[in-house]
Amino acid sequence: MTDAAVKAVSDVKAPYASDEAKWEAVLQRDPAADGVFYYSVRTTGVYCRPSCASRRARRENIQFHASAQAAEQAGFRPCKRCRPDQQGPAARQAALIAAACRTIEQAPEMPSLEDLARAAQMSRFHFHRLFRAQTGVTPKAYGDAHRARRVRDALGRSATVTEAIYDAGFNSNGRFYETSPDVLGMTPTAFRAGGRGVSIRFAVGECWLGPILVAATGKGVCAILLGDDPDALVRDLQDRFPNAQLVGADAEFEQWIACVVGFIDRPARGLDLPLDVLGTAFQQRVWQALREIPPGSTASYAEIARRIGQPRAVRAVAQACASNWLAVAIPCHRVVRTDGALSGYRWGVERKRALLDKEAVQAGGGTPA
Repeated sequence: MTDAAVKAVSDVKAPYASDEAKWEAVLQRDPAADGVFYYSVRTTGVYCRPSCASRRARRENIQFHASAQAAEQAGFRPCKRCRPDQQGPAARQAALIAAACRTIEQAPEMPSLEDLARAAQMSRFHFHRLFRAQTGVTPKAYGDAHRARRVRDALGRSATVTEAIYDAGFNSNGRFYETSPDVLGMTPTAFRAGGRGVSIRFAVGECWLGPILVAATGKGVCAILLGDDPDALVRDLQDRFPNAQLVGADAEFEQWIACVVGFIDRPARGLDLPLDVLGTAFQQRVWQALREIPPGSTASYAEIARRIGQPRAVRAVAQACASNWLAVAIPCHRVVRTDGALSGYRWGVERKRALLDKEAVQAGGGTPA
């Protein structure tokens, strides 16, 4: 893990960490807090889920508990309305989708949507909609991302490419090679060799934040790096693909870097270039959620975790942010701590602050500094 990732993880505060945050969740009847904690009412002797629709008690009569068992050990009985001692509908649905994910991960070939829905005792339409709501991706996209990760891991440890393909669950070389550009962004042999035989165009320029490196494979922009030292940016790219053929900018690619520099100056205009984004299914969900944060706005790590349907995955969200190689295009700078303070940023907290300040001015219609 990078230093930025360590710092981001250490700075993140879990949702509902304070009693004030828990009470706010109770006031809002926040279903995302269900299962994270429970609350009891001294005057009635019952305990509830945070989302319970019963009449709210006075704050001075409320206690919070880490589990239903802890509430019962403290002498409280379960509410008959929200039944906190039983698995709620959301938890049952989450368990069914988790089981479907395990089925996809363990199957030698991608199961059909019909088979997955039948196992969950749902219609195809309802299962597909619920799976996407819970995970942020379709069943097929989840399976593709999982197999991509298995292939990348297998290519690093297997003696041959063929062995890696079968270890990852593909039943034939031909079927894998049909999809390998989408899975790896390059051929498996080239990926295993650190990019050997792959041509990656790159250029180093200047933007208002300092030196910037833009790199692209044949599929699209694969890296936007910021820093203080142009040579260090090039070394960073070389470390990721030590055996790739790094090709300096031509006239066409100079237009790409000019487009990226213009985008970083005014992110609201958007980046009209293809991206080559590789990551796990979870990282892809986080990065997509980041791209939905508009310029001039921020979101906490906890909010992002809730948006992707995994409110307890705050630390993993921070790690996904720290693994981002596409500065500003995937705007991890717009993610802040729960209290609004800035936390770690791969390219420096001062750049994060400068980006947010400039975006806030632009969003407000003012003149950027």
